Amino acid sequence: MSKIQTIFKNMSWLLISQIIASVFGFVWTILLARYLGVDNYGILGFAVSITGILGVIDDLGISTYIVRHISTNYESAPKYLGNTIPLKAIFAAINLIVTFIILVLLNVNQFTIFITLLFSIESIFISYVNTLYGTFQAFEKGKYQGICNILMNTITLIFILISIFADLGLEGVTFAYILANLINLIYAYYILNKHIVKPKYELDWNFCKKVTLLSIPFAVTGILYSIYYSIDIIMLTNMVGDYATGIYNATYKLISVLTLFYSVYTAVIFPVMSRLFKNDKKLLIISYEKSIKYLMLIIIPIAIGTMFYSLDIIQLIYGHKYDQAASVLSILIWTVCLLFISGASNTLLNASHREVTVTKIYAIAAVFNVVLNLIMIPHFSYNGAAITTVLSDLLIVFIQIYVIYKLGHRPNKKLYSDLIKIVLGSAVLGIALYFLNLNMWIAIPVGIIIYFAVITLLKFFDDDDKYVIREILGRN
Repeated sequence: MSKIQTIFKNMSWLLISQIIASVFGFVWTILLARYLGVDNYGILGFAVSITGILGVIDDLGISTYIVRHISTNYESAPKYLGNTIPLKAIFAAINLIVTFIILVLLNVNQFTIFITLLFSIESIFISYVNTLYGTFQAFEKGKYQGICNILMNTITLIFILISIFADLGLEGVTFAYILANLINLIYAYYILNKHIVKPKYELDWNFCKKVTLLSIPFAVTGILYSIYYSIDIIMLTNMVGDYATGIYNATYKLISVLTLFYSVYTAVIFPVMSRLFKNDKKLLIISYEKSIKYLMLIIIPIAIGTMFYSLDIIQLIYGHKYDQAASVLSILIWTVCLLFISGASNTLLNASHREVTVTKIYAIAAVFNVVLNLIMIPHFSYNGAAITTVLSDLLIVFIQIYVIYKLGHRPNKKLYSDLIKIVLGSAVLGIALYFLNLNMWIAIPVGIIIYFAVITLLKFFDDDDKYVIREILGRN
C-alpha cells in the first residue's frame, strides 16, 4: 500500500468517525440549547471553557510529544506509555486543586463551581484518551481512533437523551459527559493493549522529568491555544453575564462542527510530516502546500454560504430564542478558514521541531486576544468577542507565514495561484447567491454546482492532484 493510500485510509476512518461525531454532536447541541435555555447553556459554556484551559495541566503536552517521538521509534512506546500514564495521575490531582482555587478567586456561584469541577473530572479522562489516541496516530492506526470516536459519541448522545427525558437538569447532562468519556477511556485502553502495544509500567523519575521538560513547549502552546480560543467565553460570563455567554456558546458549538476536517487532518498528517522532516524536507513542504490547497477548497465556499444564510441556520437549529446568534455566526465562520491555515502551519512547524516558535506565536496572540476583548466586549458584547477572535486568528496567520518564510520553507508560487482561483470561485458563488436570493435548501445544491463549475473552468486541479486521486482509488 502506498503512503498516499495509507494516509487516505487513516483519514477515511477518522473522517467517517468525525462525521458521525459531528452529526451526533449537532443533535445534542440543539437539544441541550433548547432544554437548558440560554442562561444554563451559558453556564455549560463557561464550565467547558475554563476546564478546557486548565485541562492542559492534565497532559502538559506529553500526548503531542509522544506522537512525534513514537512515530519515528515504535520500540520506545512501552516505556513512554508505562511512565507517562501514572505520571499524568499526579498532574490530574494538581489540576483539580488549581481549578477549585481559580473558581473561588473568580467569585462564581456554588452551582457553577460544582458543574465546573465535574467537567474537570471529565477533562482527566479526555487527557488519558488523547494519549492513547496519540499512540494510535503514531502507529498510523486511525481505524481504532475512529472506532473509539464512534463509540464515545454514540454513548454520549444516549446518556444526554436519558438526562433530558428524565429531566435531570444540567447536573445530569454533566454526568452524561463524564460517564461517556470514562467508558471510551476503558475501551481505548483495551484496544491499545490488544492491537497496538502493551505499556511497560514503571515510574522512572529521571525519565519522567526528561519527558515533561521536553513536552513543556507543547504544554505552553496548548495553554495559550486554550486561552486564545476559550477566554472570550469566560470574559463574557464575568463582564456581560450568562445570557450573552449562551448566545456566543451556541454559535461556537456550530463552528466546532466545521473544524472536524482540521482535527482529522492534524491526526493523520502530523506523524507523516514528522517522518518527512527526518527523511525528506522537500516532501514536507509539498505536504504543507497540498494541505492548505485542499482545506481552503472546502472551507471558503462554506464560509460564503454561511454568511448569507446565518439567520436561517440559527433559527433552524436553535429556534427564535437564539436569533441574536446569527450575527455572531456570520463573523465567527471566518475563524474556521483562518484556523485551517494556522493549523496546517502549526503542523509544519511542530513537525520541524519548532514547537517553541509556535508557543511564542500563541503567546503574542493570547495577549492580543485578551486586551482586545477587554475593549470590545463591554461595547459590542458577543459580537465584539467574535470580531476579536477573527482578528486574533488573522494575526496568527500573518506571523506564521513570516516565520515559515524565515525558515526557508517557502511554498511554490503555484499555491498562491490556486488560492486565487478558490477566492474567485467563492466570489462568483457569493454574487450568484446574492442575486438569485434562493431558499437555503435550494441554494446548497445550486451553490455546489456553481462553485465547482467555476473551479473546473479555472483549471484548478493539476496533474499532481489527479495523481493523488488515482493513488487513492488504487489506479496508478
